[in-house]
This record gives sequence, structure tokens and C-alpha cells, in this order.
Amino acid sequence: MKITFDIISYNIQFMYYLSKNNMILQSLYLIIGLFLLIVGSNYLLKSSVDLSLKYGISKVVIGLTVVSFATSAPELLISISSALKESSDISISNVIGSNIANIGLVFSTALFFVTIKITKNNIKYDLPWLIVVSFIFLFFLQDLKISKSEGFIFIFLLSAFIYFMLKIRVSDENQNDVKISEMSITKIIFLIIISSLMLFFGSELFVNSAIYFANYFQVSERIIGLTLVAIGTSLPELVTTLVAIYKKELDISVGNIIGSNIFNILAVIGITSAIIELNLEGQQIISFDIYVMIGFSILLAVFFFIPKKYTLFRLHGIIFFILFLTYYYMLL
Repeated sequence: MKITFDIISYNIQFMYYLSKNNMILQSLYLIIGLFLLIVGSNYLLKSSVDLSLKYGISKVVIGLTVVSFATSAPELLISISSALKESSDISISNVIGSNIANIGLVFSTALFFVTIKITKNNIKYDLPWLIVVSFIFLFFLQDLKISKSEGFIFIFLLSAFIYFMLKIRVSDENQNDVKISEMSITKIIFLIIISSLMLFFGSELFVNSAIYFANYFQVSERIIGLTLVAIGTSLPELVTTLVAIYKKELDISVGNIIGSNIFNILAVIGITSAIIELNLEGQQIISFDIYVMIGFSILLAVFFFIPKKYTLFRLHGIIFFILFLTYYYMLL
């Protein structure tokens, strides 16, 4: 009995210590949440790609659709969770910050290791999609909100984009790079369910902790969303890109980054605002941050023609990385 009492007493003292040191507990939740997001998105990515390969879809299309959706899953779960907690600024700034990080951090990191030469179709189809939906996003935010009807417009555009990729782009791509997955359908579905649960619980822990730190340090939700949350949710893209480079799958690498930015706007903002209207409080998001996001996308398009057509070099990566650090310096 005495041993049992001592154990209970120790547990009570430990819980009291954690309650008195809530920052330690919230930091732990933040780390666990981030871990679940990264691992969950990784398994969702693998299982989704295997599922797609079962149907003989090319690497480029997989990179633009399946991989992009899988790596955008953390942003989606975090945005929905934030919106339901009446933290719409985190939902919106998460997407904007993640899109900036995908180009300024993830893409620039890739260019430090390799020279990337892309296909003409990336310029012809994918970047125009990204730039157009970015300007539509800007237009919708002019009244400082994304209504449910605007959310459904994004979902319609997302459906059109997926249809375009699967029906039109497939005929334009080289199908010789198609491989067939050896993983069973049962295992694929099991991994999708497990990874989805990890993403759900990870997003809950991560968002709650992010909101706590925003309140504790009296930092706006805009800053938290553009920095802590955006970097955290961009880690799956960074890991995916580095793995794709290691395996010399540059088509997946480029398609993942461009496609992920498209999905962040159309899927994350679209689905979230279709569930609950997003009302913006941070004026700087509409007056500054979203223009930085659009600027990065336009600069990416320009770099694909300078100095050599359809090729990006280490110098481009250095420029993007410096611009990314400059933007963060201005934020903080």
C-alpha cells in the first residue's frame, strides 16, 4: 500500500510540476505534434504514391497531385483546427507562409545540391495555375474574409486542376517512367488510415501549442502562422524534396513544390473556408505577406528563363534563400 501511495504521490507532484511549468508541457506538445505531422505525412505520402502507381500514373502527375496533396495534409488539418478554434489568421497565414517557405526554403535547399532542369509543361501548365490561383486568393481576401461560397469556388478549381492533371497532362507526359507498386491494397489502405490519424492528433497538439505561445509571448497569430506553423508544415515538402533528389526523381521534386503551393490555396483554404468562414484580423497579411507569396511565385517563373531556359542553378537557390531570410528578418 505504501508503495502504491508513493507512486500516486509522485505522479501528483509531477503533474503539479508540469502545471506550474506549462511552457515545458506546451513545448513537449509542440514537438510531439510536429513529430506526428512529419511521420504521418511521410507515411501518407508513401501509401498515396503506391496507390497511384497501382493505376500506372506517371511520376510528374503523381508529383503534382498525389504527393502535393499528401504533403499539404498538415496545412489542411492545422488550418481546419485553427479555424474551428476561431484563429483564422493562423489558417490563412499558415498557407501564405508555407507557400513562401516551399520556394524560399525548400526549393532553394534543393538547388544547393543539384541543378534542376524541368520540362516545358511545368512552365506551360503548372506555374500559370499557381500564379492565377494566387491572384484569385488575393482578390477574395480584399474584404478580409474567405466566405463559404468562395471556399466552394476554390474546391471547384481544385477539382478542375486534378481533372486537368489526370486527363490532359497524362497524354502529354512520357509514360515510360511509370512503375507498378508491389504493396498490397490492404496494406496501402491501412497505412493511409494510420497516417491520417497521426496527422489529426498531431495537428491538434501543434495548433493548441502554437496558440498558447502566441498568447504567452504576446505575438500575433499572423507571426506564429507565418513562422512557427509555416516552417513546421513545410518540413514534409523539404524531406520529400531531399529524398527525391537523392533518388534522382527531380520531376517529383519540382512537381511537389509547385503542386503543393497550388493545393495549399485551393484545397487547404477551399476546404477550410467551406467548413467555416475565415475572417482575417491581421491587416499586414493582405497588405504585405500575400504579395511576398505572389512575388516568390512570379520570380520562380522568371528564373526558369534566366540565364538558361527551363534550368535552375545554385545561384537561383542562393537568391531565393537570401530573400527568404530577409522576409523573416522583417517579420521578426
